[in-house]
Amino acid sequence: MITRMSLPQPTCPKRDQNQARETARRPEFHVADLRLVVGLAAAETRRCDPAPKPRGAISQPMIVGAAFLFDLGAILAAGVLTYFGALYGVEPDLALLAWGLALTAAVALVALRARWSYTIRALSDFPRQGLDLAFALALALAIWNAACVQAGAVDMAFLRQWSLDWFVWAFGAALVGRAGLSLAIRAWTKTGALARRTVIVGGGEQALETIRRLERSGKGALDILGVFDDRDRTRLPPEMTRYRLLGTFDDLEDFCRAYKVDLLIVAFPLKAEDRILHILQKLWTLPVDVRISALGGKLRLRDRAYNFIGDVPFLPAFDKPMNDWDVALKAIFDRCVAAALIVALSPLLLVIALGVRLSSRGPILFVQKRYGFNNEEFGVYKFRSMYVDQCDYGAAKLVTRGDPRVTPFGAFLRRSSLDELPQLFNVLRGDLSLVGPRPHALKGAAAGRAYEQVVDNYFARHRVKPGITGWAQVNGWRGETDTFEKIEQRVAHDLHYIEHWSLWLDVGILLKTPWVVLTGKNAF
Repeated sequence: MITRMSLPQPTCPKRDQNQARETARRPEFHVADLRLVVGLAAAETRRCDPAPKPRGAISQPMIVGAAFLFDLGAILAAGVLTYFGALYGVEPDLALLAWGLALTAAVALVALRARWSYTIRALSDFPRQGLDLAFALALALAIWNAACVQAGAVDMAFLRQWSLDWFVWAFGAALVGRAGLSLAIRAWTKTGALARRTVIVGGGEQALETIRRLERSGKGALDILGVFDDRDRTRLPPEMTRYRLLGTFDDLEDFCRAYKVDLLIVAFPLKAEDRILHILQKLWTLPVDVRISALGGKLRLRDRAYNFIGDVPFLPAFDKPMNDWDVALKAIFDRCVAAALIVALSPLLLVIALGVRLSSRGPILFVQKRYGFNNEEFGVYKFRSMYVDQCDYGAAKLVTRGDPRVTPFGAFLRRSSLDELPQLFNVLRGDLSLVGPRPHALKGAAAGRAYEQVVDNYFARHRVKPGITGWAQVNGWRGETDTFEKIEQRVAHDLHYIEHWSLWLDVGILLKTPWVVLTGKNAF
């Protein structure tokens, strides 16, 4: 639903912008702090509205991931049950079963993905889901049957019975799940739980016409939080008083990070190129979709050049680095691999924990605050490598060779990077990915200067979740950052990773990491 609000216009307090930035990045951030951020006035007190209270929202990547996992479970469970049901006392061939499950599930899920079935719009369309499921399962089982016939090692009567039963049970189970999900998505859409948190940049006639059109045709797609404009409300069109004036253009970045905005619409006339470029330069470091309203422009392009919300055309400026499917796939991959590694490495983790406990007094784990996705702070887990009374929780001072703060056992852990293994639990919690830009300490510095002062648009690396390892690390840019070049190269590699992400890139980086750790230069 597109929200319209008629509110009183309290006077916004004067605040310094730098102070507001620090406030917005504190972990103990509340609605009261948010109102300070978006109520800034750089030079004079002016009239604006408080930020809206946060509303409940359903994670769209979580819905997509749940649908994917349900399909996978339905296909595998139906395959196992119908295989043993079709045997009739014949000795089972577990190798055949394993190959059949793997090939059929892989082909079916790839076919569903190729038909764009894992999107919110598609999942809400139940008839389409039924057709997509039937096509994907039929194709997957046809390929599996053809492979078995070519191998010539399967009884054809058994294969026909198994395949028919498999299709019926897998299709039925998946269809029931799709029916429930379709009803849930429609209910969530009506309540606005799936509406994208949206802000409008610009308060003139272009913005007003854009909002009017979205109200008529948006159909629950957007929840418009308010408007940003450098002008006082008295200089805006009278009808714009129905919407919240949240702040100036300089307040945009802090608001978008603090309120987790999904979509930002720039509603200036296209001829206002300088103003549009000025806004876009501020926003490309944010993990939000940015669109430019194409209403009123004289330039006419083919429909495929535009993104449409309802019947309103938009020119795409920036997209989030990962769409809902990518986020869901990466999260599933991260947690499955992290859980498997924790189980496989559990004896090593216990030995290291015992070594830390016996080598010096104090806790086994060391928790240090780091910057994560969207500049949010979180605690990263490490095996403690320093004496407990000399631990540097803010990383204000880089560890150097022979640093007296490091215990002898801790020095071994740091050289071998084994102190990083507890971060697998951060992956399970959702704070980290296996692969991504390495999370930097809050007080991280290169040659005595804060990273964001050395590298322009440094925070663009926080558009995705940080990782245990990354593209910069496997290319040699790891360890201390005692020169400007080291942090510049690290950020450049991080941005390259974000722009070229794929699951196969993650797999390649994971496979290279052990070799880099064993042969490369590690931390002191």
